[in-house]
Amino acid sequence: MSEILPVIWYFIIGFAVMMYVLLDGFVLGIGILTPFADHDDQRDLMMNTAAPIWDGNETWLVMGGAGLLAAFPKAYAIVLSALYLPILCMLIALIFRGVAFEFRFKAQRSRWVWGIAFAAGSLIAAFMQGLILGALVEGMPLTGGKYVHAQAFAWFSPFSMLTGIAVVFGYALLGATWLILKTEGRVQRIAFDLTRPLMLAVIAFMLLVSAWLPFVNSHLMARWFTWPNFWYLSPVPMLTVINAAALWLAVIRNREIAPFVLSLCFFLLGFIGLVIGIWPNIVPPSLTIWQAASAPSSQLFVMVGAFIMIPAVLSYTAYSYSVFRGKIAADAGYH
Repeated sequence: MSEILPVIWYFIIGFAVMMYVLLDGFVLGIGILTPFADHDDQRDLMMNTAAPIWDGNETWLVMGGAGLLAAFPKAYAIVLSALYLPILCMLIALIFRGVAFEFRFKAQRSRWVWGIAFAAGSLIAAFMQGLILGALVEGMPLTGGKYVHAQAFAWFSPFSMLTGIAVVFGYALLGATWLILKTEGRVQRIAFDLTRPLMLAVIAFMLLVSAWLPFVNSHLMARWFTWPNFWYLSPVPMLTVINAAALWLAVIRNREIAPFVLSLCFFLLGFIGLVIGIWPNIVPPSLTIWQAASAPSSQLFVMVGAFIMIPAVLSYTAYSYSVFRGKIAADAGYH
């Protein structure tokens, strides 16, 4: 049991993080794209596409963080101390994004201020999430074979800056394809026009990050490029190439549903590749899930709550998306 529980928790936390990225990624993307609207009415429409369903997204982020603390306290201590500044910036940006979302619809003279806060909060939160991802993939700082718990700027590197920018473009792509799905007329046209360059940028960043990864983490190089691993894992990059081609065709043919679904698949395939690359470590370069795990009794106790909460949140999410399915009219949402 002590061998299996950390594996279960690894995938529970991974699932929660992936759900957050998929569900809140396009909302952050909408915020990043609001400056491209022609006027405030279009910005209202863009924000109204997410207004009924965005509130519950942070539940997955909280679940992932709480699960990490409960199941892998050693990993939680290392990651939170090493990445304190970017995590703090991300949380502040998410707070600004949330407050601006609500206040902008009620404000009069300060409406433009909250519009800037919504866009800036979305942009900074997306960049910080990508930066955190890059720092984790590179690995936490080691001294004498032991993890260093407090290095204020250990996360700062060219690779983490690159992944930060890449996630900004990736979320913007999700936001653009979501707007294609949910809007009509001029806003949809703007979204189509933005999707093409964003798609090319995301593909370019994926190639650049993939080419850089083996040189920043030797474990990843060994996992992906040794035989027979290369043969077994080759379906992931092959599916990514097929997904990129399908997304390009869907956009140039003015499809509405397929671009959003295929953009989500981009993130899903990238996440699968990341999990494969760092397994069985939870904190690269060398802390495994079994070394970081809490006592089996603690994992079992919290798992009861997880098995209750995950179906409940999934049910709520599915219900809200079902109720608010279809196109968003210009006069719908907050006013």
